[in-house]
Amino acid sequence: ASTQRIMLDMIIALCPALIASFVFFGPRALILVAVTVLSCVLSEYISRKVMKRDNTVPDLSCIVTGLLLAFNLPVSLNPLMPVFGGVVAIVVVKQMFGGIGQNFVNPALTARIILMNSFPADMSSWTPAFGWLNGTDATTTATPLAVLKQGGEFNFSYMDWFLGSTGGCLGETCALALILGGIYLILRRVISPVIPVTYLATVTVISLIAGRDPLVDLLTGGLMIGAFFMATDYTTSPINKAGKVVFAVGCGLLTVLIRLYGSLPEGVSFAIVIMNILVPLIERVTRPRPFGEKRRARHE
Repeated sequence: ASTQRIMLDMIIALCPALIASFVFFGPRALILVAVTVLSCVLSEYISRKVMKRDNTVPDLSCIVTGLLLAFNLPVSLNPLMPVFGGVVAIVVVKQMFGGIGQNFVNPALTARIILMNSFPADMSSWTPAFGWLNGTDATTTATPLAVLKQGGEFNFSYMDWFLGSTGGCLGETCALALILGGIYLILRRVISPVIPVTYLATVTVISLIAGRDPLVDLLTGGLMIGAFFMATDYTTSPINKAGKVVFAVGCGLLTVLIRLYGSLPEGVSFAIVIMNILVPLIERVTRPRPFGEKRRARHE
């Protein structure tokens, strides 16, 4: 399988979430996605040109980064902000470290974190689903996690969260679309089910221990897109199975802890990026011993 083929599968897997974002948030969602993807493509082309490296736009990785970044943004965001995010994701996080396969953290999530810290008010302004149909797309609403953080009561059902008819980022509200995309990637063997299954299971267990409703933690926020599309990134996740399990457990634990005790209601982005940084250590600790190799004595 070539890089282009793998990235094409990723794009196909993200199409259900793209369709859902249009249904819930209207044409502005498609405009935001187009601007973000275009900024990532141009950033990759120009930076490779300036660095006198081969053009890597045809491998489609920059398009995947653009889609993932756009899906982590609110629809009301000024289009110039995603452009800034695209430059950060491609030039700073990816190309300055050597290009695809060399970045040590997820480019889209890192760009989102930088945008959250640079434009906190804009990045936390959520438009209600279907607001573009009834003329209320200029109003703001709280996400389910924000309501839970503030101790309020939910006005949505589990089915609303599963289908995505709530406020939130473009591509993270519809759990159904993300699960379908994740299943497609698993069936195509683009990703292993170890990380997403372990990640989701860990969040469920920790949520139960903490006395929270695990379905709220599973179906809301960026958990689904993070588990299937972000945490499984080849470059920033462990290679061996034991490492994948440790990595996913760490992501799940940090996600719930940040949701419980952090100042922000969401913790997926920070959890995955923190675990990205720890991947070299995880791989060193969980590296399997080659067949036939004898374990060294302690005095050696």
